[in-house]
Amino acid sequence: MNESASPPPNPELSVAVVEQGNRLTVVWIIPLVALLIGGWLAYKTISEQGPTITITFKTAEGLQAGKTKIKYKSVELGQVKTITLNKDLSQVMVSAELTSGTEKYLTNQTRFWVVRAHVAADQVSDIGTLFSGAYIGIDPVSTGKPTRSFVGLERPPAVTADTAGRHFVLQAKSLGSLHVGSPVFFRKIKVGQVVEEFLSEDGETATIQVFIRAPHDQKVLENSRFWNAGGIDFTIDASGIKVNTESIVTLMLGGISFDIPPTEQRGKIADENQIFMLYESRDNINEKVFQKRTRWLVYFGGSVRGLKSGAPVEFLGLKIGKVVDVRMEYQPGEREFHIPVILEIEPERIITGGNIPHGDQRRKLMNEMVRRGLRAQLKSGNILTGQLFVEIAIHPQATPAEIDWESHDYPAFPTIPQPLEGITNSVAEILTRLQKIPFEQIGQDLGATARGAKQLVHSDELRASIRALEATLHETQQTMRSIHQMADYLERHPEALLKGKQ
Repeated sequence: MNESASPPPNPELSVAVVEQGNRLTVVWIIPLVALLIGGWLAYKTISEQGPTITITFKTAEGLQAGKTKIKYKSVELGQVKTITLNKDLSQVMVSAELTSGTEKYLTNQTRFWVVRAHVAADQVSDIGTLFSGAYIGIDPVSTGKPTRSFVGLERPPAVTADTAGRHFVLQAKSLGSLHVGSPVFFRKIKVGQVVEEFLSEDGETATIQVFIRAPHDQKVLENSRFWNAGGIDFTIDASGIKVNTESIVTLMLGGISFDIPPTEQRGKIADENQIFMLYESRDNINEKVFQKRTRWLVYFGGSVRGLKSGAPVEFLGLKIGKVVDVRMEYQPGEREFHIPVILEIEPERIITGGNIPHGDQRRKLMNEMVRRGLRAQLKSGNILTGQLFVEIAIHPQATPAEIDWESHDYPAFPTIPQPLEGITNSVAEILTRLQKIPFEQIGQDLGATARGAKQLVHSDELRASIRALEATLHETQQTMRSIHQMADYLERHPEALLKGKQ
């Protein structure tokens, strides 16, 4: 049986040997390259992504998610992503994404606000937003604590952090027509504006913060005086009528001016945030400010209609104080009403022998002046308004009186009646004299005299009656002459009844 045998190997043919290892094929290279590129793009996107912040506003008027931009000096720094309401629906929460590199400017002193078209009496701004839409402005500040949550301003700030200049503080009794944005002038040149306004903690004074731009802030000196420049300064003096105003803007919006009084020398440059008093007008800046004040109590008889708190107290025509309180008191023991008036006097205005009297020296001086006739008296200050003021003057014929230093909270100063009261008393005295004249008896005597005249033409009784009649008629003529003189005087000087002058 023939068995088939495998052919002998051919020594010329080589045998293929397969080697196993960790080599990458071309199929794997392409996915790896794509993965690396995707990772690099993701890293670049994440690294270039800016911070996300939240801004709280009262309203979302003009804002749109995905469209509204955040800009600084017209350069886009971010965009609003979402707009939602908080839990109690009282505020709008705006989430925005900023560009990379803005992180260092996101501090608790950075401010955001919505920029819209603004039209006011003194300026027109951001008209471009009527076409492009509102955007969020930013005032970046690098100092402060880092934060990502902000409370947006309801109106643009008057001054941004990049504006050179300094702030100063003014205090006044009331703001008047002043508000944030009111201009500040130096010699009729606008150099700043009001940036903040608020009441003091006790509610007695209004505090105003103003910003003066550089280099004009160097004009604010330690002895500078600020005054309210709103409205028109209308003055009538010996040289005629003067009308003065800073600008048309101050007529509508008010304004503030500052300068040094003409009688003072130039002082040192004021420090930032130095506090100044805001005077009511330019004329008032020349008045000296005195720190020491004393209070006196006076009682005026009769009506004090026209006397109000703030009315001036004058001595020889110069203001030395003011009225601070006018009220009414009832004394049950006397069953009478009294009207105590409290005066506030600035004793530093009165200098004695080159010195200002204090303590016992002041008391001794006042007692001596009262013994010489120093009295307080109501006077008419304005015929049209009927306002009164208190005049301190020496009346040598005044009834002797003394200062009561101990019985009241304040020393009680003696007074004298108004001049009008004196005229009224004189008229009342004349009328009293007229009432005492026996006109009825005189008439009866005249009738009896006439009836008996025929019988007693040559008698002594007739002559005695005639003499009595002549005396009575003479007294009547004297009284009527006094009345006519008083009436003529009042007719020729009607202001005596209004001004209270004799």
